[in-house]
Amino acid sequence: MKRIGVLFGMENSFPGALVEHINARDMDGIRAEFVETGAVPLDKAPRYAVILDRISHDIPFYRAFLKHAALNGTVVINNPFWWSADDKFFNYSLAAKLGVAVPPTVILPHKKHPEGTTDRSMRNLEYPLDWDAVFAYVGEHGFMKPIDGGGWRDVHPIHNREEFFHAYDQSRDLCMMFQKAVEFKEYFRCYVVGQKKVHIMPYDPRRPHAERYVQDAPPCSKKLLKRVEQDALKLCRALGYDLNTVEFAVEDGIPYAIDFMNPAPDADLHSVGQANFDWVVKEVADMLIAKAKTAPHLPELRAAAFLGAAPQPAKKRARSGKKASANKKFAAKKPALTPQNS
Repeated sequence: MKRIGVLFGMENSFPGALVEHINARDMDGIRAEFVETGAVPLDKAPRYAVILDRISHDIPFYRAFLKHAALNGTVVINNPFWWSADDKFFNYSLAAKLGVAVPPTVILPHKKHPEGTTDRSMRNLEYPLDWDAVFAYVGEHGFMKPIDGGGWRDVHPIHNREEFFHAYDQSRDLCMMFQKAVEFKEYFRCYVVGQKKVHIMPYDPRRPHAERYVQDAPPCSKKLLKRVEQDALKLCRALGYDLNTVEFAVEDGIPYAIDFMNPAPDADLHSVGQANFDWVVKEVADMLIAKAKTAPHLPELRAAAFLGAAPQPAKKRARSGKKASANKKFAAKKPALTPQNS
């Protein structure tokens, strides 16, 4: 039996619907359930072929559990090694390299020294900072936000320098970015599943949270929607995320990628609406089932290159050409161990 586990926190509608949807298909040899774990022994592999992670970004114990599971062949969605390393400033840098439009963005030094550091820890930091250069590049109308996190926590709209420095003074020891505001008419939030399927949803971040998924949006040009789809796929494939949302703000016909570090995206029925909810449940179920059929495999990490492929003692040279030929034929049939992307 190959088990698909769902690891989640406070959310209710999506995890239950997903497990029910998979099990309702009554597929031979595949079963979905909520993950259950206690203390994790080093020498015991988890029983899950696939785990969908919805909560480890908030709980270090779960993140360590998932890394252990991945190392032992469980397919973890999304890859916990990359998720641990990712940040939004890198995302913007990558998008720019890929040719995806992003607003001018700068990363800012911590306003307050991180715990355990002092002025002496910052001797490589320019002082005073060239604030005029920052405003010349970004402008004065923008958003200040952390390089990680989500849910609009610690995000500040900025309209002038006074608001900028007030927000910066409140940022504590967070590492913040300042990004130019996009004067958008259209805004989209896109589910991307399995680095193949894209579901584009009209969205308005200015509305109250429960009303942001727009149900009565006017039609958009097919050319714009096609570019949004292609850019969303390009970003998720480069990042390696199998479940993500990508947000685009459209100004003068150009979709600017605003937020695409959402490896546990909102999928609550009451916020996304029934049609969007039904789409993501079905597509995520399809992806998890497909992953379960190919499990187990190693995640894409440096250590995987050494697992199961330890150097063997050199063998004595074959005494005859015939025996050597037979050895070559056997070696050609032996499959190579190659790490795969989880």
